Amino acid sequence: MTQTVAHLVNRFVIDTEDSFDDVRRRYESLVPAIDFAELTEVVATGDLARLQAYTADHTPHSFAIFWTMDPTPVMRLSGHQNRAVTYMMGNNVIAETMFRHDPGIILYAPLRTAIYETASGHVQLSIDQPSSKFASFGDSHIAEVGAQLDTKVAELLRLMTLPVPPELITA
Repeated sequence: MTQTVAHLVNRFVIDTEDSFDDVRRRYESLVPAIDFAELTEVVATGDLARLQAYTADHTPHSFAIFWTMDPTPVMRLSGHQNRAVTYMMGNNVIAETMFRHDPGIILYAPLRTAIYETASGHVQLSIDQPSSKFASFGDSHIAEVGAQLDTKVAELLRLMTLPVPPELITA
């Protein structure tokens, strides 16, 4: 059996007046990278409370970076000069509160963020609205966590001194 779930996702494209390096530095200072070897060791202990404490310690503003890709060197081989970086950021403890209702949420958790230079040289940050993705599962528990993630993304943008889309505030 195959099921098609049509849903609308809001992608926020946030213009900045700052340099690529500055936006990237602010983002990475607020959303620290997780050390996967260390995380694996914590998971291997089998101690859920320890994992939860580790996550809390490593997500000072609710999120951590689980993966980073900088395609700039590859794109430069084709003559592109604009820089870009994409991240998978999230919080495994928050993701679990949705996973327990539907493991399919892992399609959207962690969240994906991109910082890039446009053709005109401006710097933008893009992220999809969490609630617009998680609402597609048709489960009120998952939708509620999606709305909470909207609030957390709004706070991250505030801390980065970037504009906060009104949809994140009214969600």
